[in-house]
Amino acid sequence: MKYSKIVIPVLVIFFAACSTSSEKKEATDQDVSIEETSEEVTLRLEKLWETDTVLTTCESVIYDPEADVLYVSNINGQPLEKDGNGTISQVDMDGNVVMADWITGLDAPKGMGISNGKLYVTNITELVEVNISDGQITNRWEVADAVFLNDITVDANGTIYFSDSGTNKVHKLENGEIEEFISGENLNSPNGLFAEDGRIMLATMGGSNFGYIDLATSEYVVKTDSIGAGDGVAPDGDGHYLVSSWSGEVFHINGDTWEKTSLLRTEPDSIQSADITYVIDKQMLFVPTFFNNKVVAYRLIEE
Repeated sequence: MKYSKIVIPVLVIFFAACSTSSEKKEATDQDVSIEETSEEVTLRLEKLWETDTVLTTCESVIYDPEADVLYVSNINGQPLEKDGNGTISQVDMDGNVVMADWITGLDAPKGMGISNGKLYVTNITELVEVNISDGQITNRWEVADAVFLNDITVDANGTIYFSDSGTNKVHKLENGEIEEFISGENLNSPNGLFAEDGRIMLATMGGSNFGYIDLATSEYVVKTDSIGAGDGVAPDGDGHYLVSSWSGEVFHINGDTWEKTSLLRTEPDSIQSADITYVIDKQMLFVPTFFNNKVVAYRLIEE
């Protein structure tokens, strides 16, 4: 699909809910209780903390278990502008921004993945590799015909997969080489990825659906619809998934029935929910709020 048909609607989604507030808000009660009858449990999110509003246009967050720290990608400008303003920050598990400009020299960094001591970051039309131990950029791969590189996932073998929301493609980096993995109109601006045994879970921005790419057949199978502008995907540790909609909603999707329930909805307050991550052993969900310039942490509680 041509750039004009994909990227412009995606940018409309990004900017429609733009918030100009820069004041740090105190934690408020945003708990939402949802009963999932198929599981016979009640799930709710309990707000724990939010960072200061210094994570400018924060798009993605990922947890590094080795360092027990969060990495946050900050566009710090426009999502497709090659301006050199993008950064990666470090945030501790109590919400303190310990290093705002840990990695610099990026344009509009988005999705991130960790493999073998390296942090991989999409940066509009290139994939960037960072050595975590010293914070130095060690490699850059310009991706042919790329338009809007977005999310990243890493499989058990260390292969890095990353989406291009502007060209309906998913690429992979394997053995130091980048190649196209899958493409097609049915991917509908692919964004959120999560690799698991035999498949890659996928949330689409343009198609508003969630499903998986079968690694054996390279077929995208849609399982859940009406998820909004699909962004982040994270497993909950029980065979189910947490999926965010950029415009401001987080869903729990049952991996058996594929039914969705809304756990958090901040769209009415013009607060986005971009590329989330969930730390299973801590039962903590981290939500980057894009134009609201902060990361918010929640505890996922089953009752």
